[in-house]
Amino acid sequence: MQRAMKATNVVLILLCAMYFISYIVRQSIATQMLEIRPEFGLSATDVGFVFSAFAYPYLLFQIIGGLTADKFGPRKTLFVSGLVWAGATILTGLATGLTTLFLWRVLMGFGVGATLPTATRAMQHWVETRRRGFAQGITHSFSRLGNSLTPIMVVAIMGIVGWRGSFVVIGIAGFLWVIVWFWYFRDDPKDHPSITNEELEKLPLKGAKPVRAAVPWGPLIKRMWPVTLTYFCYGWCLWLYLSFLPLFFKDRFMLSNEDAALFASIVYFVGAIGNTVGGMVSDTVFHRTGRVRFARLSITFIGFTGALLWLLPVMYIQDMMLMAICLAGGFFFAEMVIGPMWAIPMDIAPKYSGTASGLMNTGSALAAILSPVVAGQLVDITGDQQLPFTVAIGVLMLGALTTFLMRPERQFTDEVVVTKPSPAAAE
Repeated sequence: MQRAMKATNVVLILLCAMYFISYIVRQSIATQMLEIRPEFGLSATDVGFVFSAFAYPYLLFQIIGGLTADKFGPRKTLFVSGLVWAGATILTGLATGLTTLFLWRVLMGFGVGATLPTATRAMQHWVETRRRGFAQGITHSFSRLGNSLTPIMVVAIMGIVGWRGSFVVIGIAGFLWVIVWFWYFRDDPKDHPSITNEELEKLPLKGAKPVRAAVPWGPLIKRMWPVTLTYFCYGWCLWLYLSFLPLFFKDRFMLSNEDAALFASIVYFVGAIGNTVGGMVSDTVFHRTGRVRFARLSITFIGFTGALLWLLPVMYIQDMMLMAICLAGGFFFAEMVIGPMWAIPMDIAPKYSGTASGLMNTGSALAAILSPVVAGQLVDITGDQQLPFTVAIGVLMLGALTTFLMRPERQFTDEVVVTKPSPAAAE
C-alpha cells in the first residue's frame, strides 16, 4: 500500500484518470449520435463532420499545447484545458441542430488539443526513463478503457437523463478531475510534499527545474516528420473506429442501441488490452536488448501489419460475430502502436518532449479531421458501411512502411543546431 501511494504512482494514476475521462468526453458523441442523428435528421456525411469538428482546433493545439506545457508547465496547462473541454461537453447538451452541435465540438477541441502533449511533458519529469513505454501504454490503455465503457455507460445514462443530460454528467466528471489535478500535481517533483529521495533519484531530471530554451523548429520538425506521418496512419484507423463503430453495428446489422453499444464496447475493450501489451512489450525488448530503435519500431511494425491482416476479411464477411472478431483483432494490433509511438518523442527530444509529442500528434489530429468525413461520404455515396474499413487497410500498409523512417535512437539534444553568428561574433 505504501509503495502504491508514492507520489510518482499517484501522478501516474491522475494521468490515467485524465486519459479515461477526456476520451469519454471526445468519444461519447459516437454513442449519443444514435439518438442525435434521427432527432436532427443528419446524413452520414453530416455525422462525419460533427465527429471531425473537435479535430480542427485539436490539430492546431497539438503544437500550441506542447509549447504551452513546455513554457508554463503541465499543472496550469492541464487545469485550463480541462476547464475548457469539461465546459464544452456540458454546452454540447444544449445543441439545437447541426450548426450548434458542430460549434460546441469545436470548442471542446480547443481544450482537448493540449492534453496529450502536456501529459507527455508531465511524464518527462515524473516517470523513470525505463518505464516510459509502460507509462504511455497504461495511460493510453485507460483512454481505451474509457472508449470501451463509453457506449454501454452512455446508453445507460441516456436511458435515465436523455442524450442531453448525458453530456452534463460527463462534463461534471471532468470538472472534478480538474480540481484534484490542480490540488495535487507539481511541475517539479522536488516541490511535491510527498516525494521521497528514493523516487527523485530514479527520475530522469532528478527534480531539476526544466530549462525553457527556444524551440529549434526547423531541425526538430525534420527529425519528427516521419513520426508524424506514421502516427497519421495509425490515427486514420483509430478515428474510424472511435467515430463510426456504434453506428456501423446498428446500421449494418439492424441492432438496437443497446446491442450496438455492447458490440462496440467489446471491440474497444480488446483494443485497450492491445494498448497495454504494446507498451509493456516495447519496454521489455528495450530492457533486454538495450536497442531503443528495435524496441520501438518492431512493435509498431507488428501493430500495423497485424491490424491490416485482421481487417482484410472485413471486405467479404457478412456474419455479425465474425465481423466483430475481425474488427476486434484489427483494433488490438492497431492499439499496440500507442505505447512505443508515444515513447518516441521522449526518446528523440527529451528537452522538448511536449513540443515533439505535439508535432507527432498533429498526424492523428489531421486524421481525425479527414477519416470520419471520408468515411461518411463513402457510406452516403455507395451505401456500403464496410468500405471505410477497406480504405483503412491501405493507410495501415503505408504506416507499416513509414515505421522504418523513424530514428528514436538518435537523441535530438545530441545534434548540433547551427545558428547564424551574431554581429558581435562576426566582428
